[in-house]
Amino acid sequence: MRHIVKPAYFTSKLNQILIIVVLLFPGIPLSAQEYPTIKAKKGDGIYTILKQNGYSPNEYLDQFIELNKTNLGKENTLIIGRIYRLPIKKGITAITIPEKPSPAVRFPEIKVYEIFGTKYREVQLKSSELKDAVYYLVSGHGGPDPGAVGKLNGHILCEDEYAYDVTLRLALILTERGATVYMIIRDPNDGIRDEQFLLPDKDEVCYPGNQIPLGQLARLRQETSAVNKLHTQNKGKFQRMVVIHVDSRSTRENIDVFFYHDKGSSSGKKLANTLKQTFEKKYATHQPNRGYDGSVSERNLYVIKNSNTPAVFIELGNINHTRDQKRFIISDNRQAVANWLRDGLMEDYKKTIK
Repeated sequence: MRHIVKPAYFTSKLNQILIIVVLLFPGIPLSAQEYPTIKAKKGDGIYTILKQNGYSPNEYLDQFIELNKTNLGKENTLIIGRIYRLPIKKGITAITIPEKPSPAVRFPEIKVYEIFGTKYREVQLKSSELKDAVYYLVSGHGGPDPGAVGKLNGHILCEDEYAYDVTLRLALILTERGATVYMIIRDPNDGIRDEQFLLPDKDEVCYPGNQIPLGQLARLRQETSAVNKLHTQNKGKFQRMVVIHVDSRSTRENIDVFFYHDKGSSSGKKLANTLKQTFEKKYATHQPNRGYDGSVSERNLYVIKNSNTPAVFIELGNINHTRDQKRFIISDNRQAVANWLRDGLMEDYKKTIK
């Protein structure tokens, strides 16, 4: 198809103005963008809606929350019958006028990691921002020790299962950014799970595949030894250890995500503070009237004290408080926590290597 170009003197003054505007401001759309919408049904969550409509929840969760923050329930739940806006997918623009033939499209690299489970085993590399970073992720307890135990609607909630799911989600989205990630506590058949109630089991092992002992001190020594051996192998690289637990307190005590560091580690302290600041910003953006009471403090904990890697110990909330339980049992919320931790870790990396 040929394009006929008229001489400049045939162009109206109005068209001349439009051409100047487009040339000066090519990113400005000529008409307002309309967002696709969807009506929430019983049982819908943000994660479910995004998946059903062809969105990657890892990539679009924060955008969805930002678009609909005045229309969401507590802990970012959907309200049945309300209309929600879906994000505009990346790469979609209103007008595309290439001046030259487009170069060959290079498809993003995809790798398979069985540990993430059947639904999430194919991981797309989205950037190389963290290509020089190494993370050791340790989810609390496991094997014969379920950790803290709570109850909700007749279901048992075990700390090790929910801490593991958040940790596994964090591992995936760090891998997407090019990081080298070691899951220190590993489950051979529990990939990322989207159910509310995660069935407990006792088949977790410690990297690279060792049976987890029942005794607390023996378990902590095992985890720390595994990390320290890997630390030596990765000597000279940027390394961080992230330990994720769920606290157990009175049923009346509602707490926010909070952070511990070892008093002798300035890098661990900086990491903990960066994560806390990230959570403060996220809550200020997505739930501005909620407030955030998370804290950073020193704690003499075996794993972070005896690790050769700068470390942070994270408590996700109180497994016995009904509001905190929503942070664990709703898969969208587990993903949001993982996303915010990733953003904080990326900020820590940028601050450290600059």
